[in-house]
Amino acid sequence: MTHRLELRNLCRHFGDHCAVDDVSLTLRPGQVTCLLGPSGCGKSTTLRIVAGVERQDSGTITVDGALVCDGVNTTPPEAREIGLMFQDFALFPHLNVWRNVAFGLKGTKASQRARAEALLERVDLAGYADKMPHQLSGGEQQRVALARAIAPKPKIMLLDEPFSGLDDRLRDDVRDATIAVLREEGTAVLMVTHDPSEAMKMADEIALMRDGRIVQTGTPYTIYNSPVDRDAAAFFSDVNVIPATVDGALAKTPFGAFLVPGYETGAQVDIVIRPQHLKIEFFRHGHGPSESATMGAAAAATVRRARFLGYQSLVDFDVEGGPVLTASVSSVFVPKPGTQFWLLAPRKHCYVFPK
Repeated sequence: MTHRLELRNLCRHFGDHCAVDDVSLTLRPGQVTCLLGPSGCGKSTTLRIVAGVERQDSGTITVDGALVCDGVNTTPPEAREIGLMFQDFALFPHLNVWRNVAFGLKGTKASQRARAEALLERVDLAGYADKMPHQLSGGEQQRVALARAIAPKPKIMLLDEPFSGLDDRLRDDVRDATIAVLREEGTAVLMVTHDPSEAMKMADEIALMRDGRIVQTGTPYTIYNSPVDRDAAAFFSDVNVIPATVDGALAKTPFGAFLVPGYETGAQVDIVIRPQHLKIEFFRHGHGPSESATMGAAAAATVRRARFLGYQSLVDFDVEGGPVLTASVSSVFVPKPGTQFWLLAPRKHCYVFPK
């Protein structure tokens, strides 16, 4: 099958700094892929290379199997059949809504207006054609920007953190509407974001970037539940880290021993577990945790601090011989400092990484 978009071994240097380092990625028609990573990791530079406003030093880009650029030869941005949505909407303030949407379209004025009004209806802005941009809310301006971006029927849409300027509730509504329209069009979408929750809500596939490289690619479920390293795990949520030393393929911790095949005796490792995967059970002197056999490892723990967050409570625990660990529990449960519990670490949710 021919990929709608294929990036192969893209590299881009700025002086001695390698901003994009051997990036390869494919998108099929209708697929939504998020380039996810911290500021400065190279995701926006990658997007700019695809758009044609930045040139790579090496590597190739193809659209539907046809070469777009290879570092020497390049197709100009306007001929790539690629749309682009920015964070700041970039609407023309002196043009009304329908003229903003129709900007760049060919044909008669009547056909341009008809196309613009049809798209405005699709983004729930019917009747807004003659309004000016300053008369619109931020969410409405974003939907006008979407209508304008899809008006020329691009094969690929590039989104550069276009929802970050909206408040949380409005962001969800506009984001969902945007993706729904793009999926209906069968447009391949490459989106840049630094927000893991946004990537997981929107993407069919996530490409996690760090220091110019893609370190892991997969579905949201896979990339969250099977992180490639400790930093990848920590990027998606807070994590607890339990340092341990390997002794005969076992890493010994306050919770007991964890099997760690592939590590030599004496190796230093980190056992990583997310707060929501730690379980707690009331402590009774003289009695072990009832679920320890099925849940995995267990340790006696004392509450240091509990924080009520509405949708959950975060409880910090002191564990003898180990670091302070945080568990995410039901919001109706806010234990007092000094209370003892059994803290259970299900082995199936624990990751082992080199220290």
